[in-house]
Amino acid sequence: MPRQINPAGSDPTAIGEVSAPPFARLPEPALLFSRRAERWNALAAGHELGPYLRFLAGLAGVQDAIQDGLAEPQMPSAAARERARSFGMPPLDRNNPALDTAAETLDRLVAAVSEMEQPVAAADALDRLKQAIPANRDAMVRNVLANAIPMEALAEHVYVTAALQVHFARLAARLDARALVPVGQGACPACGSPPASSIIVGWPGSHGARFCACSLCGTLWNHVRIKCTLCGSTEGIGYQEIEGGPGTVKAETCDSCGCYVKILHQHKDPGLDPVADDVATLGLDILVREGGYRRGSFNPFLIGY
Repeated sequence: MPRQINPAGSDPTAIGEVSAPPFARLPEPALLFSRRAERWNALAAGHELGPYLRFLAGLAGVQDAIQDGLAEPQMPSAAARERARSFGMPPLDRNNPALDTAAETLDRLVAAVSEMEQPVAAADALDRLKQAIPANRDAMVRNVLANAIPMEALAEHVYVTAALQVHFARLAARLDARALVPVGQGACPACGSPPASSIIVGWPGSHGARFCACSLCGTLWNHVRIKCTLCGSTEGIGYQEIEGGPGTVKAETCDSCGCYVKILHQHKDPGLDPVADDVATLGLDILVREGGYRRGSFNPFLIGY
């Protein structure tokens, strides 16, 4: 049984090498999903969640492949982006997505996934999605964007989520990172979504800095270390990990809000992916939940676990 270690106190990783990290780093859709697919495949070997991780690897491969030839996503106007900036709002409005382009992305993903080997339950869910009328598909899109995925239709929404990740990553990649501003605790400055996890990076000029990783568009935004990413508290912050592990994935717990968000030490292992490794460390979630903390981040591929 995994045990809690280092339950409280400061993060033991040195912080002194941080220089001047940028506030935000935009996603690179041409690399984001192919690298995630590689990571999931690598993690699947010998893992108790191996079949599921291999399925997600295949899905990420599809996310990468369907981008070729997609129409340019409909960006908000310059005036709308500036208005959002002035009011401290994300420029990409999840409540008003360009459903026409998103629908094309979803159609492409459904067609491509149909050719992919997948579990029977996943194939059944795909069939239900194929048969859904446009209004029901739009409702699924709204559910994902509201982080309100119904338990009885989880599997169908996984595919919708995968398509929306592609759609919003392509939108976010076309923003100006220098124009992004903080929009609230635990919210992506590009699209307003919650983080999947946070990472400590080893980039030149930013070594040791922490970035939250958006669960939807893949944007990274800088966040102070030893500070809750959800409520902003610097009191009662602790770190938990699986004893005997490599020490590269920990849960940052907050006694103020009772939540936790995983923190991945990518500067120690550059292969760590904020979405893939979050799923692969489900055992850490179980450990921390037993301690009474709630998951404060959002990963659509972990709903139901």
